Amino acid sequence: MKTKNRSLFSKLCKCYSKKDIPRRCENEDLHPDPTIEIRDACKDLVLSDDQLRLVMQKLTDEINRGLSRATHDDAIVKCFTTYVQDLPNGTEKGNFLALDLGGTNFRVLLITLDRQNFDMKSKIYAIPQSLMLGTGTQLFDHIAQCLALFVKDLNMQNEVLPLGFTFSFPLTQYGLTEGHLVRWTKGFNCSGVIGEDVVALLEEAISRRNDVKIDVCAILNDTTGTLMSCAWKNRNCRIGLIVGTGSNACYVEKTKNAQCAIPGNYSENKSHMLINTEWGAFGESGVLDFVITEFDRAIDENSINPTKQLFEKMISGMYMGELARLVLEKLVNAGLLFGGKCPSDLRNRGKFFTKYVSEIENDPKGRYTNCRDILAELGLRNVSDQDCENVRYVCSVVSRRAAHLVSAGIAALLNKMGEDNVTVGIDGSVYRFHPYFHDLMTAKISELQTYKFDLMLSEDGSGRGAALVAAVASQRR
Repeated sequence: MKTKNRSLFSKLCKCYSKKDIPRRCENEDLHPDPTIEIRDACKDLVLSDDQLRLVMQKLTDEINRGLSRATHDDAIVKCFTTYVQDLPNGTEKGNFLALDLGGTNFRVLLITLDRQNFDMKSKIYAIPQSLMLGTGTQLFDHIAQCLALFVKDLNMQNEVLPLGFTFSFPLTQYGLTEGHLVRWTKGFNCSGVIGEDVVALLEEAISRRNDVKIDVCAILNDTTGTLMSCAWKNRNCRIGLIVGTGSNACYVEKTKNAQCAIPGNYSENKSHMLINTEWGAFGESGVLDFVITEFDRAIDENSINPTKQLFEKMISGMYMGELARLVLEKLVNAGLLFGGKCPSDLRNRGKFFTKYVSEIENDPKGRYTNCRDILAELGLRNVSDQDCENVRYVCSVVSRRAAHLVSAGIAALLNKMGEDNVTVGIDGSVYRFHPYFHDLMTAKISELQTYKFDLMLSEDGSGRGAALVAAVASQRR
């Protein structure tokens, strides 16, 4: 994939040393740099390569525990088998539905495949917070209603439509069409779903309506969908990565190493199988305490799932803005920012959005248009250039740490696979919209391991991948 935002990245690189700490730029008399006090307050958020290599080692150990039948039940990084063993080969044809559920919105897609050509129609539906925290029956009835409306709008209610269900929460799978929810993440806490087969819950909700003909052919994680979507275009795609509201990765593993797979529910004659790592949980056993900061602990303590998903909380878009806010609040309280005056919005959890991080870092060096606009929204006007530069530094430290932790995870997977020319298919709002995330990952993965790789943006998200899984599964049937 061609490197994006190269000009922006080259400007950023001029301001960063090899140790990832900004130093003075050319024209230093025109543009302020972060003060020594600001850098010192943020030093725990700047990770060395030695720390990142230790993260890689510990993640590899956890993955091996998840794959082993003997340790899987107690493993933190579960490495769930997906039972997806066939990648698309370009011969898939027909109409296929995809349902992509993984955040505060979900998407329904109709994909028409004709060998290497495809046509896609889609619609996004909101999930009110009342449903995110209500009952499972209410949630799946809402999803079934939106599915039916979508199919009827296309006048396809009398056609049997195979469906691939992307369900972006930790699942224990017992086959391609049976997946039991392990835990809710990303702000969901619907009752009556944990431990249940979510395919059955969806099918029951569709049956209660009895007005559309939908055949659920597969359930998969968004990482698997991303990998499948990219593999349709690029046969070298062997890793799927999400860096958005949450973070997770899947990869192609040798079937013989997937000891935790249930015999009889897959073909042991196939050489490989996709593994859903669920690496967001990495760190729950304390193995990441050496890089956990006071800000991470505050994020965790105030989350709806304390002590859970610690790796994800250091990386993903659901938490990145809040991490930056906590750092900024500490700096104000210490009198290092805004003259020690903190507007009420900056003291309120969730008021510094993750999109602010990307927008502030997108300002050209020495110009602070986005930064000033955002600070004005928070009630801060007439701020100095030095304050703006300090705010930008805080945002860059938080986002760079996220990019480097993700890079350590991908480097660990590349080492484990031991193959050259692996393409990593990536989706998610953080990777897609942050101006430097791609380039930061490319540079750091190269530093942490020696295999050749490529990063590929999943242009159509995990939805097309879900339809492709359904297409491959329905053909196998």
